[in-house]
Amino acid sequence: MVTFVLDGQTVTAEEGWTILDAAKYYGVDIPTLCYVEGLSPYSACRICVVELIRGKKSRLVASCSCPVEEGVEIRTKSPRVINARKMLIELMLASTPNSRLLQCLASEYGVTKIRFRPEDRRCILCGLCIRMCDEQMQGGAIGFSGRGVGREVSMPFHKTPEACRECGACLYICPVCELPCKGPLKPGELCNACLDTVQIDPFPSK
Repeated sequence: MVTFVLDGQTVTAEEGWTILDAAKYYGVDIPTLCYVEGLSPYSACRICVVELIRGKKSRLVASCSCPVEEGVEIRTKSPRVINARKMLIELMLASTPNSRLLQCLASEYGVTKIRFRPEDRRCILCGLCIRMCDEQMQGGAIGFSGRGVGREVSMPFHKTPEACRECGACLYICPVCELPCKGPLKPGELCNACLDTVQIDPFPSK
């Protein structure tokens, strides 16, 4: 067993567990986009970032792939972590501004503006679709192509290969292939409508 501190509480976890595994076990919520149980961790979106402290040194790590270590301190909601997640949300919204999931995350973390030029690539390059096709469906029909800003998910030579069974698993697993945000502003704008939502009392007093 590995003993460490998680958000101020001393806890133990099985050796080989990731920080995300331990956080889930103890009911600590950490947001994820590129992680799905049953698929290999990829650490692409980094939204699951946490602060790992050993002695006087600290660093940000992806909790989905970083194993727990003896004697360290893990902070999942420190100011450094929150600021990092806000920046990541901004960057991903610049690539997929109409994603309902990202719009909701923006409201949750108080992101009210995007400082980057939107491109609407409709992909955050999380690799979930590729891993689903390869690891669960044994298809291997899609993969990454290109580098840098030209990187994208595609089929070989942009043609449907025989390995593709058109099962739709790649679309099912995609965190941004969904109905767009239905906020009050035009598509592509950061609406923050969820910030203004007032909970309705189901049993109002007379």
